[in-house]
Amino acid sequence: MKHRDLHGGRERGPGRVEGQQGAAALDLNLVRTFLAVYRSGSFTSAAQLLGISQPTVTTQVKALERQSGRELFARLPRGVAPTPYAQDLAARIAGPLDALLAATGHDPAAGSAPAPVHLAGPAELLCVRVLPALAPLVRDGVQLRLTTGLTDPLLDELRAGRHDLVIATSRPRGRALTAVPLTDEEFVLVAAPVWADRLGGRVAAEGPGALHSVPLVTYAEDLPIVRRYWRHVFEQRLNRRAAVTVPDLRGVLAAVVAGAGFTVLPRYLCQDELAAGALVALHETDDPPINTGYLVRRPGTSANPHVTLVRDRLLAMGPAW
Repeated sequence: MKHRDLHGGRERGPGRVEGQQGAAALDLNLVRTFLAVYRSGSFTSAAQLLGISQPTVTTQVKALERQSGRELFARLPRGVAPTPYAQDLAARIAGPLDALLAATGHDPAAGSAPAPVHLAGPAELLCVRVLPALAPLVRDGVQLRLTTGLTDPLLDELRAGRHDLVIATSRPRGRALTAVPLTDEEFVLVAAPVWADRLGGRVAAEGPGALHSVPLVTYAEDLPIVRRYWRHVFEQRLNRRAAVTVPDLRGVLAAVVAGAGFTVLPRYLCQDELAAGALVALHETDDPPINTGYLVRRPGTSANPHVTLVRDRLLAMGPAW
């Protein structure tokens, strides 16, 4: 019996595997395509991984669904989610199929250095905490490709297969992505000493109204971090406009250190300036706002061992940030 080669070309050699309990034999082409879709979470990403067209992926998955008599994936607005049958099928075939591909020379990772690890997340956290934490891995040969951006677009790109790992500022919705808590950000209200001296402790005594005459420097026009601080700490709605907006918290930090006004920052980003006296905490609270960051991995199991190295390193270092 013959089957098409693993990339959908000419027929060659035996290549069908028996299904469970005497079910119809399954074409290795179809099984390999199924596993690529299962691991990547989308037909588009699977096509890129396999080097074939998306219509071919769709056709092969439908053929496997006909052969098995089961639906394998639920179509989502972005990507697909495996059915319980697909999860069981993947658990049974993944190990043997990976071993077979490696033994027959069809494993693209075999015989070559691992591919770069594609990691995405907030620019500030990547630059200030993540890159220093991963420096030892880079010295040992791990290659990194970093992308910065906002959580929702980065998670969409993760589903599409553009990244291996994403550091998200909120837990992803749905069950298609697995997220593990990475680190907690504590937020602090800060200004340069010149403003702290002028205020003279009035924020603690009078509340946020004491800051009315102080310019506000923030990340975005809608003041997301500052508004959350106001609700959580002062139990008030923030009603003012920013004097300066900078779409990078490192820029916000630089402006406030230079005396431009006040802001709310993650403590990890400004702790050196607080320790050195370049910034002053304007309000101390026993219950500061906390935001949990999550490390999210691409659906499926990557064949790249360096992805696991990076993930394990981040999870080991993150709690200390």
